[in-house]
Amino acid sequence: MAEHKGGCLCGDVQVKITGDPVAMLVCHCKICRGWLAGAMNGAVLFKPEDVTVTKGADKLRSFALSEGHDRSWCESCGGHVLTDHRDSLGVVDVYASVIEDFEFKPMAHVNYASRIMSVPDGLPKFVDFPADFGGSGETMDE
Repeated sequence: MAEHKGGCLCGDVQVKITGDPVAMLVCHCKICRGWLAGAMNGAVLFKPEDVTVTKGADKLRSFALSEGHDRSWCESCGGHVLTDHRDSLGVVDVYASVIEDFEFKPMAHVNYASRIMSVPDGLPKFVDFPADFGGSGETMDE
């Protein structure tokens, strides 16, 4: 069983991850872009029971623009750590960039219709989400 650790920029919040990702995706939605102030989000989705805050739970703050999507950060440094989608999608997204020594191998791009930057990498490009994640399953060209 895989085990990983990660956390915020200053280290006040730490997470432990046991188990393999359910999925690794690149999200291009406007909400992820606005939240992370970047062109896309490297989303690594895990079962909720596989993600544990091992340090700084009292410093973790969250914000939900839409119900079931609680985005969390460290109050000390402002570093983003994860998004809890357990109530909407049944997963927790620990951002690829905060997991130590982790090789991010995305399987697809989601919300590609909302992109602000094209990524011609040969991976499937979903207009919204794959059907098994509640989306249309419709894909589009790179």
